[in-house]
Amino acid sequence: MTLSRTPRLEIYQDRIRENAQAIAKLCHDHGAQLACVTKVTAAHPSVAEALIEAGADMLADSRVSNLWALRGLGFRVPLMLLRLPSPSEAFEVVQSADYSLNSMIPTLRALSDAARAQRVIHKVIIMVDVGDLREGVWPDRAVEVVKTAKDLPNLEVAGLGCNLACYGGVIPTVENMTRLVQIRDLCRRETGLPLNLISGGNSSGLPLLASGKMPKEINHFRVGEAIVLGRNVIDRSPFPGTRQDTLIGVGQIIELERKPSVPIGERGQDAFGEVATFVDRGVRWRAICNLGRQDVVVDGITPVDPRIIVLGGSSDHLLVDVEDVDPPLEVGGEIAFYPGYGALLALSTSPYVHKFVIRGK
Repeated sequence: MTLSRTPRLEIYQDRIRENAQAIAKLCHDHGAQLACVTKVTAAHPSVAEALIEAGADMLADSRVSNLWALRGLGFRVPLMLLRLPSPSEAFEVVQSADYSLNSMIPTLRALSDAARAQRVIHKVIIMVDVGDLREGVWPDRAVEVVKTAKDLPNLEVAGLGCNLACYGGVIPTVENMTRLVQIRDLCRRETGLPLNLISGGNSSGLPLLASGKMPKEINHFRVGEAIVLGRNVIDRSPFPGTRQDTLIGVGQIIELERKPSVPIGERGQDAFGEVATFVDRGVRWRAICNLGRQDVVVDGITPVDPRIIVLGGSSDHLLVDVEDVDPPLEVGGEIAFYPGYGALLALSTSPYVHKFVIRGK
């Protein structure tokens, strides 16, 4: 297989499997289920396959279209919709997902109607906001929502969940996780439902789990970045037992010139309405690669070669300083970089980026 086409995203399947095995062991050793999140790689089949082989208990994604793709691959694990469903897509949600995360009664009613029409039971997890201020009912409304969901036909309230460290940056602690358990216990008493599943959040919960301080009742985690990129999402440091070279972006040099470091002439806004700042390093070798902001978050990439400096980018061009690279680069040469979460999300979803699966490395 040739890797000559660019721009491309190289997917190292065995490395992702290795990371997933480490995270699955951490969760399973603590008696928790692992829902592996496929969202950031747009549910690429090779990634989903690696996650299943590593021991995923579920696959989870935010997009119904990705869940359809996963369903078509025939994996024998439950599928979970991560993003709160919209009422208008209830029928498709019930068809494509075994579980969904919910907070709104009108949506629960729509899911109930869709499940009844399809003669299936759809499992729901009621999300509770314990401080991050993204999705979830406020704690004092949790009982009301669970009671309502309990009485809706063809719905099974599997448990409660929360999301942290996404919008507000609030990290999981013993205090807020214990609060979630207490809310679950209250809902149990008021409704008589077992509510056995407590989904304690995303990759941000793993450090607390690894420390041994996570309340034992938290028994389900939805993990993407810690597996796919091997990162502790609280500070983006390497997560113990994982590797960070799982996915690599590659662009090809389409121009190579010595140029000043600072633009010449009167300046206004750039193409994105921003006024950029520049560091004057003098006249330097500058390369342009064949990918831009339409394909990647330029600020979210790190060159594999530390001598390369990312300068910025436009919609179609990535500009890098290659003055210190030895031996010198040439037009047609390639520049590789490690993507952060946002950059990987863009690379995965851009139709202009070729995806290559690399096995055995």
